[in-house]
Amino acid sequence: MRIAYVLLDPGIGVFGTKGASVHVQEVVRTFRTLGHEVSVFCTRTDDDVPADLADLDVTRLEVPRGLDRSQREIALLRLSDMLADLVTDTAAAPGQGFDLVYERYSLFSTAGARIGQRLDVPLIMEVNAPLLDEQRTHRGLVHAEHAARATAASFAGAARIVCVSELVADWVRTDYPGLDDVSVVPNGVNTQRITPRSDHGRLGGEGCGSPSGDAIREDRPGGGPANVHGPVRIGFVGTLKPWHGTDRLIAACAGLVGDFHVDIVGHGPESEALENRVRTLGLDGRVHFHGAIAPEAVPEALREFDIAVAPYPAGENYFSPLKVYEYLAAGLPVVASSVGAIPGVLAGTGAAILTDPADTADLTRALQRLIDDAELRTTMGARARAEALTRHSWTRRCQQILAPVTGTAGDTAAGETAAVDAGAAPIDMRMPVSGRHPASAVIS
Repeated sequence: MRIAYVLLDPGIGVFGTKGASVHVQEVVRTFRTLGHEVSVFCTRTDDDVPADLADLDVTRLEVPRGLDRSQREIALLRLSDMLADLVTDTAAAPGQGFDLVYERYSLFSTAGARIGQRLDVPLIMEVNAPLLDEQRTHRGLVHAEHAARATAASFAGAARIVCVSELVADWVRTDYPGLDDVSVVPNGVNTQRITPRSDHGRLGGEGCGSPSGDAIREDRPGGGPANVHGPVRIGFVGTLKPWHGTDRLIAACAGLVGDFHVDIVGHGPESEALENRVRTLGLDGRVHFHGAIAPEAVPEALREFDIAVAPYPAGENYFSPLKVYEYLAAGLPVVASSVGAIPGVLAGTGAAILTDPADTADLTRALQRLIDDAELRTTMGARARAEALTRHSWTRRCQQILAPVTGTAGDTAAGETAAVDAGAAPIDMRMPVSGRHPASAVIS
């Protein structure tokens, strides 16, 4: 099946480092692994191109620079039309054509719906957040009516809408009633790319030698596994934004005792404030900020952790956190806030300790318990890996997403390995199938 993957959002680079970019890469990667041919049409690419996606067919329309918020929103409306025209023209060329349009929901985009209608192929719309509400609250929205109309048109034109959580699905169903297929398919993890370290279940071992993994390992005296040559490593991976709760992690660590070290992998607008907070609490020698790293480097970084944390604050949480699934795949014991979809993923698994998102002391107690009990960490880590394999692989998720189109059951209980074996071999995108090469165009 030939799939046109459409992404208008200029805040998400197809080859970027933040969670949304990782999500795009994993969905595309898995579609290809399942035997489908994917072409991406987007407005931003970035430069951290994974080796296995270097041959991906990508066409980018560039957003003009130097625009104010109002002008940028109008430009996105124009770009939406241009993306629709571009995909339609591509499909009309000899030997071309698409069987499915897959769009990540973006404000001001009607591209997927237009393409689906023109080509008479189904549109699957992926919805990761209630973007209208999110944009108004956190960034500002000038042309709200245009954005709302575009959202309504996109949802109405979709044969299937897949939402990452029940809260997101509730938003879609409540604000846009009468849609035929609104389903929940949570995020997942690539259990072949993210693996535990070799001294079971977790961390270290024979890594890929990424710069980030080496940098974290250098902080461990002797460069050896945790609890043999160094402190217990507490790790966080994610963009440093207020809703990720990294400030809570730092505050909780001020109350810990014993030999521990905190590795914060990621960058964002809270970076400076968090570093200042570390100094104020006297944690300079305990906390290390590693900055943002390429997705390819994340597996090695995770192998250097002993405990992984998702310290979300209290409040509405509609995410399906990628980091939680990655922690599980890495065979790490997880300490996470009991908010949003997280309890549904972790409760009763034996792989995690859920904490009160409004009680920093509760987070401290959970971390201290794991620092003090190596055997518990090992047991929880083994359960975490098993949970990722049996329930949360991206292969399983993408089969569920495509099930109505492919006619498959969309549920492989045996996990990643069985799902990959069931699919066709990956298509080599370097072969002259589409006759196109990655290109860019600029609107003025």
